[in-house]
Amino acid sequence: MTDQQTQRTPRSLIVTFYGAYGRGGPGTAGPATGAVPVAALIRLLGVLGVDPPSVRSAVSRLKRRGLLVPGRTDAGAAAYGLSEPARQLLEDGDRRIFGRPAARLSDGWVLAVFSVPEEERHKRHLLRSRLARLGFGTAAPGVWIAPAQLYEETRHTLERLQLSPYVDLFTGTHAGFAPTADAVARWWDLDAVAAQHRAFLAEQEPVLRRWSRRRTVPPEAAYHDYLLALDAWRRLPYADPGLPSPLLPEDWPGGRAAEVFGRLHGTLQDAGARYVREVTTGP
Repeated sequence: MTDQQTQRTPRSLIVTFYGAYGRGGPGTAGPATGAVPVAALIRLLGVLGVDPPSVRSAVSRLKRRGLLVPGRTDAGAAAYGLSEPARQLLEDGDRRIFGRPAARLSDGWVLAVFSVPEEERHKRHLLRSRLARLGFGTAAPGVWIAPAQLYEETRHTLERLQLSPYVDLFTGTHAGFAPTADAVARWWDLDAVAAQHRAFLAEQEPVLRRWSRRRTVPPEAAYHDYLLALDAWRRLPYADPGLPSPLLPEDWPGGRAAEVFGRLHGTLQDAGARYVREVTTGP
């Protein structure tokens, strides 16, 4: 996906909001319980251009999927918080989105080899789509590969989705016959991944330049730009498997994209939290 704007559905923005500011607990932006009042959620999504009916519709879909659960504020107002499975998903995502270490050639690879009976072929599609979303490339039919640092997340994900009975995981090194860099270019569509990084940079580098010239960080503006940047960024660490740099083209844009997001995160996240706190709990 190269058009970052296509990601900005109301549902995606709500997930991004809860990941950034809606988890609850000490030191978080919203209510301590993490249950965000519906009225506040409508206002916060309105800042991003989402109208109230779209917010309500997206919340209903996320509730049906088991990601949001209804609750009440201390004052008795209707609110929604994260379910436990949703919290786990977000915690898994944190390691990717906010600081995955660079893979090293010496780390090796994890292989996922799967076989699904024909009568359960819907699980075959689920397996393929989930492995792709984790960042795996295709080495051969039924054989998927990723840097070894994704092993724990892969194991946890497959167990959570009850797909582990169909999969064997292996770790090891690439022993030939083609050079590993050539093999990597077959296993992943690196041009497509690079295009996603460049689309992110085309959109967010001007945002970073604008903030770099500002002397103050107004909370509402910071919240607006941070949520849009995070919503655009959070899929890239999944599309990009985090390959060791010697295996990537010399002009690989992934490092610059990560740097731009990191600087936006450092500049805007805390100020955005002040705005969310003001909207959800009062000054």
